[in-house]
Amino acid sequence: MGGCPAPFSEIGKRARDLLTKDYNYDQKFSLTIPSSTGMGLTAVGVKKDNIFVGDINSQYKSGNTAVDVKVDTYSNVTTKVTLTDLLPSTKAAVSFSIPDHKSGKLDIEYGRDGVAMNSSIGLNPTPLLELAAAIGCSDVAFGGEIGFDTASSSFTKYNAGISFNKPDFSAALILTDKGQILKASYVHLVNPLSGTEVAAEMTHRFSTLENGFCIGSLHRVDPFTVVKTRFTDNGKVALLGQREWRPKSLVTVSAEYDTKTTIATPKLGLAIALKP
Repeated sequence: MGGCPAPFSEIGKRARDLLTKDYNYDQKFSLTIPSSTGMGLTAVGVKKDNIFVGDINSQYKSGNTAVDVKVDTYSNVTTKVTLTDLLPSTKAAVSFSIPDHKSGKLDIEYGRDGVAMNSSIGLNPTPLLELAAAIGCSDVAFGGEIGFDTASSSFTKYNAGISFNKPDFSAALILTDKGQILKASYVHLVNPLSGTEVAAEMTHRFSTLENGFCIGSLHRVDPFTVVKTRFTDNGKVALLGQREWRPKSLVTVSAEYDTKTTIATPKLGLAIALKP
């Protein structure tokens, strides 16, 4: 045991990624062009039904400073400036969007000596304040997060969680949705040689006494091919296949079928990510 804990947002992330990451039921294409000079470019396009949206994101890195500028289909321009090691073990970022003059935000991250903290404050007269903290080590972490809207003088969120991590398994318990939902997740590496993993997540809503669950699996057919499956309590079955056909370039095919609706057609999605 030892080291700094992961941020609060990563409690339960290992199981969450297995159950949800890369599942996509639209047509998505992304192209990333890195540069040895510190300048990079990423273009993303998504076709959903008959609507096509996209964005172009440029990244520039120099020393401990990184600048990201993104322009989307609706001519919104988002800029983020990140400074690392401005103070020991601290990273700060300022972001804003044009034409939304109320979108300015300052984010600060700190991680050292068994503590990981993330804070955010809106740069406007009535800001949204958010704070998340986790204490522990790389194996065991406990934390919480709160959000407060100064405009309405009300809490937007308050959540808490605990996680226990080992190389072959990870377990987490999270109280979310302002204390209304309890989530328990577990992921286990069944076969280290094939990379086969299984995961499960159970939820309980206190207000309605409703329970839900989601189970899934991941199997590495070979070093370049991954197959994932998922089944939820509402009868939806999902399948994902991902192939790395060249270094860091991925082709992902996803499908989902609702077994409780006889007239529903399966959802199909294709995502292509290229990185020359």
